[in-house]
Amino acid sequence: MSEFASETSQAAQEEGTIGATTETDNPALEKDPSDWVSGEDPMTPSQKSYLDTLAKQAGEELPANLNKAEASQHIDRLKSAQD
Repeated sequence: MSEFASETSQAAQEEGTIGATTETDNPALEKDPSDWVSGEDPMTPSQKSYLDTLAKQAGEELPANLNKAEASQHIDRLKSAQD
């Protein structure tokens, strides 16, 4: 590791970081979509596009007026069904 990377990594550990970590699937970091502050906002264009793809693959039709929380829950459900 370069000296800069080592210093950066050390500083990040001391100050706390966000982004990539070696820990994956940390349930403490997950929040139920129904508890989101913005969960009642309309779904994002990215959610709508991804949900459209997943729903087509599953042969499902979903309402186009879902909120962010509902869209997230459907995305999780449809992704799980693919596995």
